[in-house]
Amino acid sequence: MDPIVEPLGKHNRAAFSCGKEPLDRYIRQQAGQDIRARVAAVFVLCSPDESTIIGYYTLSSFAVQLRDVREAERKRLPRYPEVPAVLVGRLAVDERYAGQGWGKVLLIDALQRSLDQSEQIAAAAVVVDAIDESALAFYEKFGFRLLLDPDNEHERRLFLPMKTIERLLRL
Repeated sequence: MDPIVEPLGKHNRAAFSCGKEPLDRYIRQQAGQDIRARVAAVFVLCSPDESTIIGYYTLSSFAVQLRDVREAERKRLPRYPEVPAVLVGRLAVDERYAGQGWGKVLLIDALQRSLDQSEQIAAAAVVVDAIDESALAFYEKFGFRLLLDPDNEHERRLFLPMKTIERLLRL
């Protein structure tokens, strides 16, 4: 059976290990609290007949400061001080399933879900926080571009306009 993406439920979170301690700790200890507090929606990729988590991602509301967007992209966005966006705060694949394309499956699902919801709750872009250089390269392959970081707080924060996502997903 093909794995499916679904909201986090009674899945085996304790067995998940992507090799990056903050991402492992999040799914094991924090995800349930964030869901209950409505600060993040957590989606897991798993086999339909199992509770094993192959990978997961989180979605949250976000706002992009227009001053953080490069001039070329800024021209295509509304002229507000900040524009609504969806934040993919975390995305991880268990080490046992690494290198099999599941990260791409998770990202495409997150982008599709964000695009679908942007018609009901406006969002002009999807933003991601890359945990390291490897993650940065992964997101850049899909067209994400670094945001400017005048305060040097989020050196690996990237964004992708919703119009670009719409074109990507129509291919």
